[in-house]
Amino acid sequence: MITAYDLYQQPLKVILAAGILLLWTLLWKGIGLWYAAQEKKKGWFLAILVLNTAGLLPIIYLIWFREKEKMKPQEETTEREELKAKKVLRKKAKKTHEENRRE
Repeated sequence: MITAYDLYQQPLKVILAAGILLLWTLLWKGIGLWYAAQEKKKGWFLAILVLNTAGLLPIIYLIWFREKEKMKPQEETTEREELKAKKVLRKKAKKTHEENRRE
């Protein structure tokens, strides 16, 4: 069993553990705050900012509550239009090639 006296005798271990926990918390808190701000979720932003949960709250937010990146309808339409345009170009090239053969 570790007592307070043992920790007092070995401050390097305590400082090292606290430093690792600090870096872990800052990393996850920063990522969570970034995504909450980008998605304009004020409640999550304030909760992550104020509550110190050793990185657990930001991880929970990022896994279950963050909006997943979805393809926008405009992007889908653009891709469809590109495919149609390619098909039309292929048909035109094929027709031109056949016409050139005939001549």
